[in-house]
Amino acid sequence: MSHVGVPRGTVRKRRSLALLTAGVLTIPALAGCSSDSEETSRAVPQDIAPAARDRVADGSTVNWAVDAMPTTLNAFQADADSATTKITGALLPTLFPMDAAGHPKLNPDYLESAKIIEREPKQVVLYKLNQQAVWSDGREIGAPDFVAQWRALSGKDSAFWTARNAGYERIEKIERGSDDLQVRVTFAKPYADWRSLFSPLYPKEITGSPDTFNDGARTALKNTAGPFQLKGVDKAKGTVTLVRSPRWWGEKAKLDSLVFRVVAPKDRTKALADGTVHVTDIDAATANRIALALRDGSGGQPLTHGPGADLTPAAALRSWALAHGSDEKQAEIAQAAREANRKAVVAYGAEQKALRGYAVRKSLEPAYTQLALNGESGPLADDRVRRAVARALDRQELAETVLKPLGLPAKPLGSHLALAGQPGYKDGSGALGDQNTKEAQALLADAGWTQGGAAEKPKDTKAGSEAEKKDAEKKEGEEKKEGAEKAGTTEKAEKSEKAGKADADEKKTDKTEAEEEAEKEKAEEKADKDADEDAEKADRAAAGSDESAASRAEGLYIVGQDDKPGAGPARSAATHVLAPSRDAAAQSIALLRQAGAVSGDSAAAKVTAQDKQPGGAAGAYAPVGTAAPAPASVKGPLGKDGKTLTLRFVLPSGPGSQSLRGVGDRIAAMLEKIGIGTEITKVPDESYFKDHIASGDYDLALYSWPATAYPATDGRPIYAKPEPATDGSLLVEQNYTRVGTDHIDQLFDQAVAELDEKASRELMKQADARIWAAAGSIPLFQRPQLVAVDKKLSNVGAFGFAAPRYQDIGFTDRQAAGSPADRKK
Repeated sequence: MSHVGVPRGTVRKRRSLALLTAGVLTIPALAGCSSDSEETSRAVPQDIAPAARDRVADGSTVNWAVDAMPTTLNAFQADADSATTKITGALLPTLFPMDAAGHPKLNPDYLESAKIIEREPKQVVLYKLNQQAVWSDGREIGAPDFVAQWRALSGKDSAFWTARNAGYERIEKIERGSDDLQVRVTFAKPYADWRSLFSPLYPKEITGSPDTFNDGARTALKNTAGPFQLKGVDKAKGTVTLVRSPRWWGEKAKLDSLVFRVVAPKDRTKALADGTVHVTDIDAATANRIALALRDGSGGQPLTHGPGADLTPAAALRSWALAHGSDEKQAEIAQAAREANRKAVVAYGAEQKALRGYAVRKSLEPAYTQLALNGESGPLADDRVRRAVARALDRQELAETVLKPLGLPAKPLGSHLALAGQPGYKDGSGALGDQNTKEAQALLADAGWTQGGAAEKPKDTKAGSEAEKKDAEKKEGEEKKEGAEKAGTTEKAEKSEKAGKADADEKKTDKTEAEEEAEKEKAEEKADKDADEDAEKADRAAAGSDESAASRAEGLYIVGQDDKPGAGPARSAATHVLAPSRDAAAQSIALLRQAGAVSGDSAAAKVTAQDKQPGGAAGAYAPVGTAAPAPASVKGPLGKDGKTLTLRFVLPSGPGSQSLRGVGDRIAAMLEKIGIGTEITKVPDESYFKDHIASGDYDLALYSWPATAYPATDGRPIYAKPEPATDGSLLVEQNYTRVGTDHIDQLFDQAVAELDEKASRELMKQADARIWAAAGSIPLFQRPQLVAVDKKLSNVGAFGFAAPRYQDIGFTDRQAAGSPADRKK
C-alpha cells in the first residue's frame, strides 16, 4: 500500500498491508450472521496436506512463487509487502504467531514464557527466552535486541524510517532480568496488545542505528535466527534464496533450500506446467484448469475444453473447405490458422498433462473484502444515503457468487474487527440491518432523492430562511435581466416593464399587490418549466447521437442510466450536503439505540421515547410508527436539485480481477433497483489503490483488509475519525472511507488500555456495532485462498490463519525430493 504525500518517517501503518482484492493478492473473511455470542462458527480449516516429520524426506529445493521482488526485508518499513512477510517468517523470530483459530500463541522455539507480572502502578511484562536461542553469528538473543528495536520503533527519533510504532511508544523502559535470558519491559501506559510487539524481532546490528535500519536491511540480512538463513538476492533472475541454517536450535529444516521466485499471476499456469514452481497462489481459472486435468486423467479421450473446443461442426467444415479451396490466398490463410490451432491444442494438452501433478489446496485467507463508501463529500456524505446503499446489498448472494463455486462456506462477514472462528468474533451487522429494498428507498426519499428530482431546479435547504429565499429570487431575476441584455432586448424589456407598471397602477382597484406577486411567480415558474423542457429535449437529442460512442468508452459504463450512458452531471469538487433535518436526528437516535442493543452497550441503548421525532424512514432508522416516504418501485436513477444520484464505482482492470469485477457488477445491479446509478470505472491494478483509494478519488470501491489478532491496535487507524490538518487537507490515517466518530475512537482507546482480555473484546464488539451503523465500510465475505501445490509436497498450501512452519515443509519420499525435471519423467 502506498501512503501518498506522507513523509516516510511519520507514516503509521497497519501490521499487514491493505490488500487489493485483485487476482490472488488476498482474500477476506466470512462469518455467521445474527449471532449473539462469540465464536458461533468455526474457522475454515487449513489445507496443507499435513504429514509427520518422519514421513518427510530430507533435502531438495522448493520454488515458491511471489508477485514481485521484495523492495525491503525490513518488515517495519512502509514498502514492505507480502513477499517481505513470507521471507522474514523463515528467517527471524516471531514470538506470538497466530494459530489455526487466529489467536496469538507463544512460540516455544524462542520463548519459555511471557506474561504480565505487574499491573500496578505500571504494567510490566517479563519475557523468559529459550536458552538455546541464538543469532546466526552465535550471539544469544537477549535484552539488547529488545532495547534496540524499541528505540528504533518508538517514534521518538525521526531518523528511523519506520512505518508503524503502535505499542512501542507506550514502553517506558526495558531492563535485563535476573539473568541474560530474561527481559523485563515496563509500560508507561497499559497496553492490551503487548503480544504484538517484537515480531519479527531483528538483531541489534540492524535496529541499532538509522543507517542500518533504513538501508542495511533492505536487500540483505547477515544475522538471522530462524530455520533458514539468507543465501542471496538475485534481482536479474527474480529470486530470493534461503538455505538451511546450521545455527538453528529447533527441529531441523527438511529442505536444503527454499527459493522465492517472481512469477506474474498471468504466467503461473505455465510455470506450474513447466515445473519451475512448486507452490503458488492461483486464481479460480487456474484452479479450474487443474481440476479439469485431474478429471480427464490419462484416458486418451479428446479434450472438451481448451483451444478449438468450442468449434462447431459447421465451422470446422468451413475451415477445411477454405484450406482446400481453389482460392489460394484464402487457402493459405485458413491453413495457417488451422496449423496455429493445432499447435495450441498440442501445447494445451501437454500443459494439462503436467498439471495433473498438482493439487489445489483451499481454505479462506485471513482477510476480508469490503465495499468502501467514501463519505468525505458528495451524496455519500449523508449517512442516510450510505445506509441505503448498505440496505440494498444482498451480502449472502455476493458471498455465494464468490465462494459457492469453490465448495467453500458461503456466509457474509459479520464483523470489521474479527473473522469467524477468532476469539471475540460476533456478528454486529444487526446495528445496520439486513437487506431491505423498501427501507433503502425510504432512506433515500428522506434524504431528498426522489423520482423526477433530477429535473427539478435546486431547492432551499431545510435550514434556509425567508431572507435567503428572497435573496435567491432577487439574484435569479438579475441573472435573467443580464441574459436579456446580452440578447439585445434590454431596451425593449425596460419599456415593457414601465408600461406594465403604468397599467398596474391604473388597475390597483382590481388587484392587490399580493395577487400581482402570485401571478408574477406563476409566470416565471411556467417560463422556467418551458426552458427546462426545451433543454431536456436538446440533451436527449445530443445524448442520442453520442450514445454508442459513450457506451464504448474505454473502462467506463454507467448502470442505471439506460437512456444516457456517460451523460451524468459533472462531479463537483466541493459538493454541499443538506443540513441534517429533524428526521435525520430521529434516525440517528434510533440507530444509536439499535447499535447499543446489538453491542450490549446499555448506555447507548437507553434512548427514551422523548428523543423520538416525527417523520423519517420506517424500519431500523426511524421511530416506530413513522411513515416510509418511498415509492413502491423505482424506474431509473433518483435525483435531487437537478442532479441524478449516480455514484462513481472504481474497480481494478487487471486479468486477475475478474471475480472482483463480477461482484462489482452485482452490487451495481442491486443499487439500480433502489434508484442509484453507478458509473463503473476500471483502472490499472498498479494505480488502483494509490491513485484512487488512498487519494479518495472514488465513491464506491472494493478492497481487502487482513485479519489481525490485535484489533484494538490494528483497527484503530482504519476506522479513526479523520481530522483536519493545518493546510486544510484531511488526515485519514488508513481510514480511506473518511467516515468515523469520536465514540468509535474512544472505544478503541479504552480497549487498547484494557488488560482484561474479555473486557477488551467487549469494547471491540461495541466499536464494531458503531462502525456498522456509520456505514462507511460494509464487510462482504472472506475470499477463497487457492494454492496450487506439488502433490508430493506436505505441510504447505492454504494455511488459513496459521503461520507456516517452514522447517516442516518437504517432499514425502526421496524420489519426490529430486529435481522438477526428474519428477516429470
